[in-house]
Amino acid sequence: MLELYQAEQCPHSTEVREKLTELGVSYVIHNPRLPGDEGGDVLNEWAHQAMTDLGGEDSIPFLVDTDRGEQRYESDEIVNYLEEHYG
Repeated sequence: MLELYQAEQCPHSTEVREKLTELGVSYVIHNPRLPGDEGGDVLNEWAHQAMTDLGGEDSIPFLVDTDRGEQRYESDEIVNYLEEHYG
């Protein structure tokens, strides 16, 4: 299962969502906080804590591939990963 921690208004998150849609991949979406360089306001405490516990960073987008045991930050790295494994 793919889980995407993201923010709707974040252009980097949009890039990842568009790639997931293009590839026809199902995923679960979490909206832990608003976008922002210093970390935007937290919207969902549970999702925010899960994101930082899993990846160690307060950064979006963040992709977790539970089937492969992989995690990725940075939209370009996530898109490359998706193309390699799901394209």
